[in-house]
Amino acid sequence: MSYLEDYLRRQQLIGNFDKNYSFNIRPISPNTDDLIQTDSEYSDFHQSLYGVKEHQLFANGEGTIKILPLLFKNQYNSNYSFGTNDGAMIPNKGVQSLISGGLYASYKGISIQFQPEFLTAQNLDFEGFQLKMDGYHWLDYFEWLNTSDIPERFGTGSYTKFFLGQSNIKYTYKDFSIGVSNENIWWGPGKRNSLLMSNNAPGFLHATIHTNRPIATQIGYFEGQIFSGKLKNSGYLPPNPGFVYKQTEAYIPKRDEDWRYLSGITISYQPKWVPGLSIGYSSVSQIYYNDMDSFADYLPIFNGEKGPANIVNTDRDKRNQLSSGYFRWMSHGGLFEFYGEYGSNGNSRQLRNFLVNPDLNRAFTFGFSNLIPLKKDDAYIQISSEMTQTGQTVREAIIAENSWYTHPHVRHGYTHLGQVLGAGNGPGSNVIFLEASWVKNYNKIGFQMERIVYNNDYYYNTFEIIKDYRRKYIDLVPSLLADWKIDNFFISSKFQYVNTLNYKWYLENDPNQYFIAGLDKTNFVAHISLSYIFD
Repeated sequence: MSYLEDYLRRQQLIGNFDKNYSFNIRPISPNTDDLIQTDSEYSDFHQSLYGVKEHQLFANGEGTIKILPLLFKNQYNSNYSFGTNDGAMIPNKGVQSLISGGLYASYKGISIQFQPEFLTAQNLDFEGFQLKMDGYHWLDYFEWLNTSDIPERFGTGSYTKFFLGQSNIKYTYKDFSIGVSNENIWWGPGKRNSLLMSNNAPGFLHATIHTNRPIATQIGYFEGQIFSGKLKNSGYLPPNPGFVYKQTEAYIPKRDEDWRYLSGITISYQPKWVPGLSIGYSSVSQIYYNDMDSFADYLPIFNGEKGPANIVNTDRDKRNQLSSGYFRWMSHGGLFEFYGEYGSNGNSRQLRNFLVNPDLNRAFTFGFSNLIPLKKDDAYIQISSEMTQTGQTVREAIIAENSWYTHPHVRHGYTHLGQVLGAGNGPGSNVIFLEASWVKNYNKIGFQMERIVYNNDYYYNTFEIIKDYRRKYIDLVPSLLADWKIDNFFISSKFQYVNTLNYKWYLENDPNQYFIAGLDKTNFVAHISLSYIFD
């Protein structure tokens, strides 16, 4: 329920929530002293919502049992798939619904959270990459389809799946936890996109050691996480897998029988000399399990095998490694935050090469949020914006088809069950997002505008060489949203009108006219979530 996290983040800017949480490592688990201190009607509800107010005690008060929130989440796409940051939900035309709920129990330092997710989707057929496209465009397109596991459609019929969801088993000692979890992880300060870890794909099974609140030291506060996990393949073929062009088979089968091992680390630091500032570093590495043959493969976090890219290094080249640095500055009580993340696709570049050409294989996110107080108590206008770019600007990377979330050896790419683990719009995409909302406590009503350019790396690789500059695949998406609390119910809704230009880069050429309209489409998208907090 990301809108509850958004609420806590707003409360931090207002000055009601602990300033030492960086929001760079999520999910977060506030303690009693961190919660909003108020005599309003929300005080008891805050404690119930964030798990402080237990519902049943046992073992002489040393054990607790709590009923977790019940969530019913729905999404509807009228004409074709659209949507990111929706966890277990899939690219889908039609209606899909997710139900989640469960129990939390703890005894002394041991806790069990069982919160599975059940998903069902109509998964209706829709038009994808055009069969009428020229053969060499298809052949170029398969360079991305062969190096990532991002199906257009998840099978040919309805889709039903049961997930462990946000379940975990952990042991907590003071401010640290260790355990096994299937929860979604979010790294970095972004509100809409994260370069490495987000909630765009379903959660994956992983072992984790992490801080459960900021750790105070003489030089500031630290937060961190280290994990190792198992990534699964979707098992679905790309569109038109039997395509042959000039006696060349476009599709190269992947190692679907082999799962992938993913490890990662992130550290966030808040220096005590600069209030409100947090900086951090993240690194992840994935490898096919059957390729692992040394300890460095199990924990290759700082091992980028530095060296020139033109020298063959089999240990380096069999790993898919990504890293990023990030920052967030927020004014506690000052109603403003500014943040950014800058990432590198591959950890093997030498420092000198990075300083000479920092744009090579890079991606970034920058954003801000500002609250403008209104005359009425507790009401604000929230202005937010965020920009994410994974599309490349260096010709060398574009020609080499070295996009974010793809890899020439780990050819399922940086995905889990067919969805990208990082920024949800996928390889080579650029996004600009704007929001203006009225907010008061948990309630929010607003307008959003988003411009999405899909896989610019493919566009430049395929169409620039023939001097065709007309075909950028773009979505313009105005949205209306409303989040509202009624007693213990939360209703979250968003309605979007997707205006697509040059759908899947397609247009019909006219010998008498150069600038013609491409294949333009429209799509209506509705998101409605209902959750109940047991109290």
